[in-house]
Amino acid sequence: TGVAARVVGVCVGIVFVVLAFLPKFTAAIVAIPGPVVAAFYIVLVALLFVFGMKIVLQDGLDQRKSLIVGMGFLLGVAFQLDWIFPEYLQGAWGELLGNGMTVGGFTVIVLTLFDDLTASRRVRLRVALNADAYPKVDEMLSRFAAGKKWNEEMTARVRAVGEETLLLLRDGEQAQPRDDRHMLLMARADGDAAVLEFIAVTDETNIEDQMAVLKDRPGALQVEEEVSLRLLRHYASSVRHHQFHDTDVVTVRVEPVASL
Repeated sequence: TGVAARVVGVCVGIVFVVLAFLPKFTAAIVAIPGPVVAAFYIVLVALLFVFGMKIVLQDGLDQRKSLIVGMGFLLGVAFQLDWIFPEYLQGAWGELLGNGMTVGGFTVIVLTLFDDLTASRRVRLRVALNADAYPKVDEMLSRFAAGKKWNEEMTARVRAVGEETLLLLRDGEQAQPRDDRHMLLMARADGDAAVLEFIAVTDETNIEDQMAVLKDRPGALQVEEEVSLRLLRHYASSVRHHQFHDTDVVTVRVEPVASL
């Protein structure tokens, strides 16, 4: 919808709940011809499918995400078309499990929760987004790498990514200085790779977009910012930057040199 405010979603949900108990509104919905409803449903499902695939592709696909998306889509289609034990799906359960979007969404939620529970434990650090944050971030990443028994080269790459990402986030903080800005850093291992997630309140600058146009517009950035972007692109195998209002979520994946 393009609306990221939670209060808007709550208000819209309340409006729909209220309308569901109005007989005239329900009668107006029922009076809509079947072909019109079918056409609207096809367009709606097509838009949702494209929007969902866009989110999945932007966020990047690995083996686990591919399995989750594939299983959700397969089970959703299977239950929608009554391929799986249709004789047992009667009554209320039949109405619930006969909807492919419900089954597919529930499958994705369950598999995502299972993946989070079985994934390696995340190391967390919350710091103020200022000049004093770097020593704490560097110490945390050093201990994290030591706990995973990575070699010196991999440890240096992880620490360098943490430093450059912090500098880029601090550039946004310096443009709009505030005393209450904080950053949450979460680090976890994904096989031989490291996944670092930075959550902070910054400006509207998108790091991923800046890295994409780095070659096309080399003079559009400040020297310090350009150096940080180039170093981040050198050390990181992928950088994902999502923005929600004034909250930035930067996910950086660092892989050993041998696997790059």
